[in-house]
Amino acid sequence: MIEADIGQRYANDGYVTGIDVFSADEIGAYRAAFDQVAEEAGREKSQNALLQMHLTHRFVWDMSVAPAVLDAVEAAVGPDILFLATGFICKFPEENAESFVGWHQDGRYWGLKPPVAHSAWIAIDDSDVASGAMQVIPGSHTGDLLHHEPTDNANNLLRIHRQEVSTELFDERAATPLELKAGQMSIHHSMLLHASQPNRSERRRCGFIARYITPDIAPEGTNSRGETWNPILLRGSDRYGHFELGDAPF
Repeated sequence: MIEADIGQRYANDGYVTGIDVFSADEIGAYRAAFDQVAEEAGREKSQNALLQMHLTHRFVWDMSVAPAVLDAVEAAVGPDILFLATGFICKFPEENAESFVGWHQDGRYWGLKPPVAHSAWIAIDDSDVASGAMQVIPGSHTGDLLHHEPTDNANNLLRIHRQEVSTELFDERAATPLELKAGQMSIHHSMLLHASQPNRSERRRCGFIARYITPDIAPEGTNSRGETWNPILLRGSDRYGHFELGDAPF
């Protein structure tokens, strides 16, 4: 059941977390489907390069449009929902693993005006501090888009224009980890500062990310991959017509 105050908490903090969306059996089936894809794709590609698979893989589409997921997104952002993008991000257990995600705001990369989108982060595996759970700076979504400094650190999984926000620009002591059990979900705002540390556990930490916007958001050029968006209307209506909408693939 979706909590009644999810919209207010999301507006105040820029995120909500611990939302139960899939049962153990459901997430187990999705994990098995992902495991097969990851085995075929290889470990390096599976870290952060499996993108837009909702257009080609039915299980990814099904996760993205599951009623429990969309009910939570609707409670957070309103009844009109456009489906923008998907991706997986995995940190594999390795001795002396160093892969991390630097502090950033998603709005820096997506070519949207204003740079506002909403990411549902669904735990395929358990995600905790030991395995490198996502950390957020509560309330940081209400500020400006901060300067993102290019970095040449090859361990940073932000591989497109490796850029991150210097900790001199905010108080890192406010960082809050979003620990999730497999089948749970968090939602975060594209202006929210977030990052994640290396996976120091002996377990894989894989998350699936589905990204949504509301129809009042417009394109501003291309995204960081040099592509244009063709979002899919999932709920409500599009009274703005900013995008050429795509069709549901399944």
